[in-house]
Amino acid sequence: MSFWETITGSDLTREWKALEARAEALPADYREAWEQIKADILPYGGFTGRNLMPVLDGALGLLEETAADGRDIHEVLGDDIKGFCAALAGGEGARSYRDRWRAQLNRNVARKLGRLGG
Repeated sequence: MSFWETITGSDLTREWKALEARAEALPADYREAWEQIKADILPYGGFTGRNLMPVLDGALGLLEETAADGRDIHEVLGDDIKGFCAALAGGEGARSYRDRWRAQLNRNVARKLGRLGG
Protein backbone atom coordinates (compact mmCIF):
# COMPACT_ATOMS: atom_id res chain seq x y z
CA MET A 1 0.00 0.00 0.00
CA SER A 2 1.43 3.33 -1.02
CA PHE A 3 1.41 6.49 1.03
CA TRP A 4 -1.07 8.07 -1.36
CA GLU A 5 -3.51 5.16 -1.00
CA THR A 6 -3.27 5.40 2.77
CA ILE A 7 -3.97 9.14 2.77
CA THR A 8 -6.84 9.07 0.27
CA GLY A 9 -8.35 5.79 1.43
CA SER A 10 -8.49 4.47 -2.14
CA ASP A 11 -7.25 1.10 -0.91
CA LEU A 12 -10.23 0.90 1.47
CA THR A 13 -12.62 1.80 -1.32
CA ARG A 14 -11.17 -0.93 -3.49
CA GLU A 15 -11.39 -3.51 -0.66
CA TRP A 16 -14.94 -2.44 0.20
CA LYS A 17 -16.10 -2.82 -3.40
CA ALA A 18 -14.52 -6.28 -3.53
CA LEU A 19 -16.37 -7.30 -0.35
CA GLU A 20 -19.66 -6.00 -1.71
CA ALA A 21 -19.15 -7.86 -5.00
CA ARG A 22 -18.59 -11.08 -3.06
CA ALA A 23 -21.68 -10.41 -0.93
CA GLU A 24 -23.85 -10.00 -4.03
CA ALA A 25 -23.28 -13.69 -4.80
CA LEU A 26 -24.82 -14.76 -1.47
CA PRO A 27 -28.41 -15.98 -1.13
CA ALA A 28 -30.97 -13.37 -0.06
CA ASP A 29 -31.11 -14.33 3.64
CA TYR A 30 -27.31 -14.27 3.81
CA ARG A 31 -27.23 -10.83 2.17
CA GLU A 32 -29.66 -9.56 4.80
CA ALA A 33 -27.39 -10.93 7.52
CA TRP A 34 -24.39 -9.28 5.81
CA GLU A 35 -26.15 -5.90 5.84
CA GLN A 36 -26.95 -6.34 9.54
CA ILE A 37 -23.36 -7.35 10.31
CA LYS A 38 -22.03 -4.25 8.56
CA ALA A 39 -24.40 -2.01 10.50
CA ASP A 40 -23.66 -3.61 13.86
CA ILE A 41 -19.88 -3.79 13.57
CA LEU A 42 -19.17 -0.25 12.33
CA PRO A 43 -19.28 1.31 15.84
CA TYR A 44 -16.26 -0.83 16.76
CA GLY A 45 -14.15 0.65 13.98
CA GLY A 46 -11.57 3.36 14.20
CA PHE A 47 -11.87 6.69 12.46
CA THR A 48 -11.20 5.21 9.02
CA GLY A 49 -12.58 1.73 9.61
CA ARG A 50 -9.31 0.24 8.42
CA ASN A 51 -9.14 -2.05 11.45
CA LEU A 52 -12.47 -3.66 10.50
CA MET A 53 -11.56 -4.74 6.98
CA PRO A 54 -9.94 -8.05 8.05
CA VAL A 55 -12.84 -8.71 10.43
CA LEU A 56 -15.42 -8.08 7.71
CA ASP A 57 -13.45 -10.21 5.27
CA GLY A 58 -13.49 -13.09 7.76
CA ALA A 59 -17.20 -12.68 8.47
CA LEU A 60 -17.99 -12.66 4.76
CA GLY A 61 -15.80 -15.74 4.30
CA LEU A 62 -17.84 -17.50 7.00
CA LEU A 63 -21.06 -16.56 5.25
CA GLU A 64 -19.74 -17.74 1.89
CA GLU A 65 -18.61 -21.10 3.26
CA THR A 66 -21.80 -21.82 5.14
CA ALA A 67 -23.97 -20.73 2.21
CA ALA A 68 -22.00 -23.11 -0.02
CA ASP A 69 -22.67 -25.90 2.50
CA GLY A 70 -26.39 -25.12 2.30
CA ARG A 71 -26.76 -24.28 5.99
CA ASP A 72 -29.50 -22.00 7.28
CA ILE A 73 -28.33 -18.52 8.30
CA HIS A 74 -29.95 -18.84 11.74
CA GLU A 75 -28.03 -22.06 12.27
CA VAL A 76 -24.80 -20.16 11.60
CA LEU A 77 -25.34 -16.83 13.36
CA GLY A 78 -28.26 -17.50 15.64
CA ASP A 79 -30.67 -14.68 16.36
CA ASP A 80 -28.18 -12.36 18.05
CA ILE A 81 -26.24 -10.70 15.25
CA LYS A 82 -25.29 -7.80 17.54
CA GLY A 83 -23.68 -10.29 19.93
CA PHE A 84 -21.94 -11.98 17.01
CA CYS A 85 -20.51 -8.61 15.93
CA ALA A 86 -19.42 -7.78 19.48
CA ALA A 87 -17.59 -11.11 19.61
CA LEU A 88 -15.95 -10.40 16.26
CA ALA A 89 -14.81 -7.01 17.47
CA GLY A 90 -13.12 -8.40 20.55
CA GLY A 91 -15.73 -9.83 22.83
CA GLU A 92 -18.46 -8.44 24.99
CA GLY A 93 -17.43 -5.10 26.37
CA ALA A 94 -15.24 -4.24 23.40
CA ARG A 95 -14.69 -0.53 23.17
CA SER A 96 -16.61 1.28 20.46
CA TYR A 97 -15.62 4.61 18.98
CA ARG A 98 -18.00 6.30 21.44
CA ASP A 99 -16.18 4.70 24.36
CA ARG A 100 -12.81 5.87 23.05
CA TRP A 101 -14.08 9.41 22.45
CA ARG A 102 -15.71 9.52 25.88
CA ALA A 103 -12.44 8.47 27.55
CA GLN A 104 -10.52 11.08 25.57
CA LEU A 105 -13.01 13.79 26.53
CA ASN A 106 -12.82 12.79 30.19
CA ARG A 107 -9.01 12.94 30.12
CA ASN A 108 -9.08 16.38 28.50
CA VAL A 109 -11.62 17.74 31.00
CA ALA A 110 -9.66 16.29 33.94
CA ARG A 111 -6.45 17.85 32.63
CA LYS A 112 -8.14 21.26 32.19
CA LEU A 113 -9.72 21.09 35.65
CA GLY A 114 -6.35 20.12 37.12
CA ARG A 115 -4.82 23.25 35.61
CA LEU A 116 -7.61 25.46 36.96
CA GLY A 117 -7.64 24.01 40.46
CA GLY A 118 -3.91 23.76 41.03
